[in-house]
Amino acid sequence: MYDKILVTLDGTPTDRAMIEHVKQLATLAHSHLVLLHVADGWAARTYGPDAVSPEIVEDTAYLEKIRAEFQAAGIPAQAELAYGEPVKEIIKWVEQKGCDLVAMSTHGHRFLADLFLGTTASRVQHSIRVPVLLLKAK
Repeated sequence: MYDKILVTLDGTPTDRAMIEHVKQLATLAHSHLVLLHVADGWAARTYGPDAVSPEIVEDTAYLEKIRAEFQAAGIPAQAELAYGEPVKEIIKWVEQKGCDLVAMSTHGHRFLADLFLGTTASRVQHSIRVPVLLLKAK
């Protein structure tokens, strides 16, 4: 059912809830995971894959750490780093590479923050034709 699950990570503590949830789901469904983080700092937005910055080094190390955690649990996973605006990059990834489910954590902003900022999860959810699992972090 969920052969390939895209797990979006933003490098904040909200990731932990989704990581633990997806471990169980992937084990039950025998899924392959793709861990995607979108680097969105100045260097990443300006230079894309050619960017060199402390942010890129930290993001790459974080993705590798989480990938290794899934691998240690017997769950096949690969890590990918995208560059630019998170909503656009997640949508582009889904459209170009495909998956059976997108798993995203939400930060749980309330009304005014969502109204003015929008939410990455909501914007992605309404722009793709793949099921989206949203998990509100505590």
